[in-house]
Amino acid sequence: MGNSLKAIVAFVPSDECQKYLLEDLEEMPVDKMVDLSSSQLRRLPLHICSFRELVKLYLSDNNLNHLPPELEQLQNLQILALDFNNFKALPLVVCTLKQLCILYLGNNKLCSLPLELRFLQNLKTLWIESNCLQCLPEVVCELSLLKTLHAGSNALRTLPTQLRRLQELRTIWLSGNLLSEFPTVLLDMPFLEVIDVDRNSIRFFPSLAHLPGLKLVIYDHNPCRNAPKVAKGVRRVGRWSEESPEPRKRSGAVIEITLDERPTSAPVIKPEPEAEPC
Repeated sequence: MGNSLKAIVAFVPSDECQKYLLEDLEEMPVDKMVDLSSSQLRRLPLHICSFRELVKLYLSDNNLNHLPPELEQLQNLQILALDFNNFKALPLVVCTLKQLCILYLGNNKLCSLPLELRFLQNLKTLWIESNCLQCLPEVVCELSLLKTLHAGSNALRTLPTQLRRLQELRTIWLSGNLLSEFPTVLLDMPFLEVIDVDRNSIRFFPSLAHLPGLKLVIYDHNPCRNAPKVAKGVRRVGRWSEESPEPRKRSGAVIEITLDERPTSAPVIKPEPEAEPC
């Protein structure tokens, strides 16, 4: 009954209904964090915008598709979670929050990102997974401090060459896209530590052995005929990784190893990306 009532109250703009949604949150919490996730919100209660010292705001799993201009008052905000909502475009007011270092935008309906995103020069972690992106917005390449980029489960076919500008980038998650070739720009990014291209359509992997910072490459569920070569100590997750050898070559032909010849081992659990601390 509580969630159903909240869903009805969310349509009513009165102060009393706003208070109900906030559950009597009248003053900024001591920990400077507000979590309104899964609150059936259809609009952000304006009272939140008066908490000018707020550092963390979680609005995940609601029914939001816009944000009020008053959000600009939260100039100390460092973490903003807008994932699992109904945004078709990123509200420009988000781009005025210049102290943001972690921004969650996953599981919305975004087809692009605004050029104004470049103003978020403190951003270190950006999650844009499970949207409607057919190409990685070039404005992402202007976020010079970005360390983690999660762009999985979109419709990406290529990556922009400008991505090599991101010399702080350490982790890139691209699983569940439409990549038919390994993105060549990643070969020019020696500081990358984690590359995830799981669940794409890549048929051939170039050598990654020259990337000195690489620690993990995930390439499972691709129709590939080879595994990417990596330097000693780098972990591979996918077909013909450490747990299963690559196909044997005989007279120029590739001979598949039968299932009986492959060693049995416990399935590898794919690690989830972790948000970088501010």
